[in-house]
This record gives sequence, C-alpha cells and structure tokens, in this order.
Amino acid sequence: MAGEGPLLFEGLKVVDAGSWIAGPVSATMLADFGADVVKVEMPGDGDPYRRLALAPATPKAGINYAWAQDARGKRSITLNVKAPEGQEVLRRLVAACDVYVTNYPLHMRRRLGLTYEDLKPINPRMIYASLTAYGEQGPEKDREGFDLVAYWSRSGLMDVVRSPGAQPAPSLPGMGDHPTAVALYAAIVTALLHRERTGEGGMVHTSLIANGVWAASCIAAARFAHGSDFSNYPNPSARPFTRELYETADGRWLQFTMVRSDEETARLLDVLGAAALMAEPRYASQESRLAHATEIAAKLRPIVSRQSAAHWLAALAEAAVPVSMVGKIDDLASDEQLTANNVVMPPVDDIAADYVINHPVNVDAVQRRGIRRAPEPGEHTEAVLAELGFDSETVADYRARGIV
Repeated sequence: MAGEGPLLFEGLKVVDAGSWIAGPVSATMLADFGADVVKVEMPGDGDPYRRLALAPATPKAGINYAWAQDARGKRSITLNVKAPEGQEVLRRLVAACDVYVTNYPLHMRRRLGLTYEDLKPINPRMIYASLTAYGEQGPEKDREGFDLVAYWSRSGLMDVVRSPGAQPAPSLPGMGDHPTAVALYAAIVTALLHRERTGEGGMVHTSLIANGVWAASCIAAARFAHGSDFSNYPNPSARPFTRELYETADGRWLQFTMVRSDEETARLLDVLGAAALMAEPRYASQESRLAHATEIAAKLRPIVSRQSAAHWLAALAEAAVPVSMVGKIDDLASDEQLTANNVVMPPVDDIAADYVINHPVNVDAVQRRGIRRAPEPGEHTEAVLAELGFDSETVADYRARGIV
C-alpha cells in the first residue's frame, strides 16, 4: 500500500530503454516501489505506446489511460540513440544506473553497440534486463513480435482457447505483455539479490514466447511427455455440463465450473427446478453425467434463460451453490473486491481518473509510492542531462540538432 516512509528501491537508478509494454512495465513496477526510472524515448512523439489508447478500436476517455497506467512514476528524456551524441548520453546513463531495461530488437542492439557485452565494461554492477519476442538464441532471435503473435498465437494458446468449431480469436492488447513484465521484474529483483550477496551484476532476460508457453503449460506439458497423444484434445464430449456457459434472460452468462460434488450438483438442479434429472439412472453418477453432458446442458439452457442473472445469483447463493457470472470490463468500476484489495488504487496526482490499475505484486511490509502521473515526452530531459554533467549550451545544441 502507498504510505509514508522510505521505499524499498529508493535510490535505485533504472534506465528504461524500451517501448510498448512488457519491458517498460517491469521498470514501472520498480518505480512503484521507489526506484528513480528514466524513460528514454525518441524525439518527437516518443514511445509509440502513447498512441494505443487513441486508436480507433479502443475505448475513449478524457486521458491517455493506457499510458497513465503503464508509464506512471517515471521521468522521460527524449534521445536519438542512433546519433553518436545520443549514444554518449545513453552510455552516461548506463554508467550511473543499477538496472538497464531494454526490448530493442537484438539486431538493433548489435548495430548500435547496446548489447550486454557492449555495456558491461561501462558498469559491471549493472543488471541488464532484456526482453525479446522469441528468446536470446536460436534462428528467430532477431525476429520482432508483439504479444498477440509471440505470446498468444505462437504458444498455441490462440488455438486451444476457443469453442469447438470457432476460429481462433485475437488477444486483448497487452494481455501477454503484462504477465511477461511481471516475469522480467522477478528476474531483475532476483539479480539484485544476487548482486547484494556477491557484488556482481549480470544479464537477465525473458521472452514473450516463454511466457506464452508457460501460460499454456498445464496442457502443453503433455506434448513433451513420452507417449503423448493429442488426438482427443480438445474433446467437447469429455466436458461436464458444469463447464458449459448458460445465458440468462438479460444476456449475461453464468458459470457453474466450481460445482463439483454430487451434493452441489443436487442443490444446483434443485434451484433450477430440474431436480428430477438426478433421479434418472443415466444422470445419477458423475461418470454418467459426464457421458450425457450435452443432453443435460440442452435441458438446462432454456431454464436459465427464463430469469435474470441477478435472480439466479441470489437463489444459488442462498442454496450455497458456487456460481459465477462472466464479468465484463464495464463491471470493474463497481467491483468492491478490487478496491478492497488494492487491485485498483486512486492516484495521488490529478490525472482525471478515479482509479488506476495496480501491478499484482504485493508485499505487506513494503510500501508503494502511490500512483503518480506519467511523463510527457522529454519532460525531464534538461534535468536528467544536467545530472549527467551536460551544460545548458550543450543541451541547447543537442535540442537544435534533434539529438534530444
């Protein structure tokens, strides 16, 4: 929780030399715990992620909400890292930092001299955090990709997370990036602990594809087991009727996934007015209900469709049946469970938002900084360059020539 007093990473200097989400959000998490994060952006419009919330297919709001969430608490400098002068500024930042986060494509890092091997001599104690789409090695190491492709599609998730007969569906923007950012943050913190114990810096890395395969691993692990056979997966006929979705009169969908025992099943059917099903021999056991799941679902769907979701939720809760309603993004603003657990928190700066979504890492003994506004492109360029020893004349010259 946000509060008074020293923060765990206060004094930690972080360079966020990345764009979009997965790499930079790991630095945002460090900022939340007190780190001084300097975000490096190209002169002009800055990080292209600034424009996601302005795209035609995204919800409209009074602020750039995606940027406000994911770039909060940082300082921004604009810097043309392709120019020799820009590379010199970046190297001064590296020399003074504790953590360097990058998702520049590997071929670009090699061309500009920004690999770990290039920067390690400047600052051997630095933690160099690398995010790639497909990993640091292999034939596709230089391939660029977003989470929709590398995390969602390539991992197999896109193929298996769909109803029978439906075509694969795309993921939400950032759906793979945000959990991947948590993985990179975990690697950084592990390396910081290693440095504390040994004095050694080092390189840490993760990739979108690694996190996608990890997300699919409960099923994907079977592919690597001896004798694996996927000919029956996915098999809709092997799915119990409680795994189906049921639409209510007001267009909401109910889940009975947590209904598992015979007792819970009996209470569910009793509330639905279908208790007689349990008396039929072919539906009497869990095994027989699984064998006839499609039939049972077909009998229950018209019943559920006669009443509203609120009606069924109240009746099933009274009968101690574990029912859930499929949520909508629009429901989140009124979900008291989110505010009670600081899943969302009010900002401490005036950013035209009642709440901002928090990252999911919670340590009760460690305070957070509080949700502060995200920077404008290059807002802190002069201040950061002054800290690095550049005089005002040099800064003015760099600005005139498009270096910053």
